[in-house]
Amino acid sequence: MKHLILKTLMAGGLVMGMGQITKAQTDTMKMDSVNHKKFGIHKKTGVTLNFGKKDRDNEKDSSGIYKSHFTGGLTFNRIDIGYSRLVDNGSSNLSPENDFLSYRGGKTSTFSFDIAQFGYRFTPNFKIYLAGGFDWTLIRLRKDITIQKAMPTLTYEDQTVGFSKNRFSSSYVHIPLNFEFRTKDNKNGNRFFVVVGPEIGFLLNGKVKQISGERGKEKFYDDYHFQGLRYGGTVRLGYAGIGVFTKYYFSDMFNTAAQAGLKNFSFGVTLGIN
Repeated sequence: MKHLILKTLMAGGLVMGMGQITKAQTDTMKMDSVNHKKFGIHKKTGVTLNFGKKDRDNEKDSSGIYKSHFTGGLTFNRIDIGYSRLVDNGSSNLSPENDFLSYRGGKTSTFSFDIAQFGYRFTPNFKIYLAGGFDWTLIRLRKDITIQKAMPTLTYEDQTVGFSKNRFSSSYVHIPLNFEFRTKDNKNGNRFFVVVGPEIGFLLNGKVKQISGERGKEKFYDDYHFQGLRYGGTVRLGYAGIGVFTKYYFSDMFNTAAQAGLKNFSFGVTLGIN
């Protein structure tokens, strides 16, 4: 996951540098048609890779009225990088039943991005769209324990080795429904964005990754009683393609009675908010 995040940031930096390409060069990279296909370098937001119908910002009909339209296709956007926190029945402190999940806050993170979106732009300032992508929650455990596979409850075993890394993670396919509000372009050609909406997620897998001097690197996969279907909401605030986000999942993290009321909250930075 660290390599994936690093590659994403490197790609973003590369795109920022390439953003100085002249308009003539950029125009040669675009193919606009009824079935819009485009690989572009946007001077404000970086790389955009879109297949589908073009999102026409200011197109009007013969009477001067804005033409609302469907928009969407494949994309690589809304890259969320941030921190995750466990909320135990409304408290930031874990209950005795969940103390084995005690974690290192500075190394417990979230990472997600969207790969597709389909929606409808009603006005230049308002759009509703359904998106799809992937989401990871990476919990860095404090204690030298191993979460056990294929057990009837969320169970752990104390270990005699000292782990330099003991990470407990989940990965989901997420499907957010977003309501996007944005301002008109300012004199610099940039906009402010507000994006809010619910989302659902479908579990791909759970994972334990451990590194120690005694055992080296070990990885274990199971569902680990993570919720198979989770639901929550997201708020994003941004300007010129960069912003901040917060997510809260109303469903419990796990489907076990002992962990009832344990939820996931995350916050951080969004790249490519439009």
